Amino acid sequence: MSELNVVVAGGGTAGHIEPALAVGEVLRDDYNAKVVALGTERGLETTIVPARGFELALIDPVPIPRNKPWKLAAVPLKLRRAVRQAKQTMKSTGAQVVLGTGGYVSAPAYLAAKSLKLPFFVLETNALAGMANKLGVKLGGVGLNAVPNSGMDGDVVGIPVRPGVGVDPDGAKRERGLRMWGLDPEKKTVLVTGGSQGAVRINDALAGAVERITGAGHQVLHAYGRKNDAPAKHDGYAAVAYIDDMEAAYAVADVVVCRSGAMTVAENSAAGLPAIYIPLPHGNGEQGLNSAHLVATGAALRIDDAELTADALVDKLLPLLGSETKRAEMRQAIAQSGAGNVAEDLARRIADAAGKD
Repeated sequence: MSELNVVVAGGGTAGHIEPALAVGEVLRDDYNAKVVALGTERGLETTIVPARGFELALIDPVPIPRNKPWKLAAVPLKLRRAVRQAKQTMKSTGAQVVLGTGGYVSAPAYLAAKSLKLPFFVLETNALAGMANKLGVKLGGVGLNAVPNSGMDGDVVGIPVRPGVGVDPDGAKRERGLRMWGLDPEKKTVLVTGGSQGAVRINDALAGAVERITGAGHQVLHAYGRKNDAPAKHDGYAAVAYIDDMEAAYAVADVVVCRSGAMTVAENSAAGLPAIYIPLPHGNGEQGLNSAHLVATGAALRIDDAELTADALVDKLLPLLGSETKRAEMRQAIAQSGAGNVAEDLARRIADAAGKD
């Protein structure tokens, strides 16, 4: 078979989906590959994957009920069904290689690839590896880590970001964003986002800060999350449930206020944007670890979730918006952190594994 056929598996949140699609875009555009994404009906992949021009094949989700042990008995049957569905997709598409990035859909994908004797790659984008990816490596997948010491064996490669992030040579993306969200090209713009689901804590803090931000002569582009209530309107404040065109958002932004999910940190860094990170306080502090190296080198600022208030946000944000020197220093530190060409490197590895280099 002359065509390169790849299945990518990463569902649930944008943090799992975006790295898989970033590699998928390079495979499609540079290697003429057919890329099919595995997902479940529960995740954001049902909208993100088709919007990016990829075929989506759905399998049943297999969540592990950690807090409901009486439901564990049903897991093996659900897992067998999901593995069977994943195998059917891999056979029907002629898959030669599989790439997984974690989440509900990845464990069945790894088991299916192992059963079919397909080479597969396991990409862990978080600072601490999840169960599905640890399983994938134990099954024989090639482990790939965003950062050292994730708890999963494998090379440290960084995080792939979509081609074109931070690249706007003719200003077309910026112009598109200004027009789309009705922004003033003469004002500094703060991009505020809580990730693909939004963040109530960030939304609440911004609600108390937005008038002081706009009153200081700046403007705000806010993605508040589809599951959250729309905020009150203000002059100089563009609020949308979700931003589909993130490249335009990065092009108009001067500063980002956001959580520090691995993909968010990687894309901000690739775009060269000064950021104020507010790590989600869950698990073992994974989100804080994702941005710790940037905060330590002065490439980013941090507000702990427990300390997030409107006053704390204003105190960090207004001096940053008011100092071109400080923003330039942060951009320089970001550049030295090295976002790299991770998507291209991983695409080449995948093509090599299929003998299609």
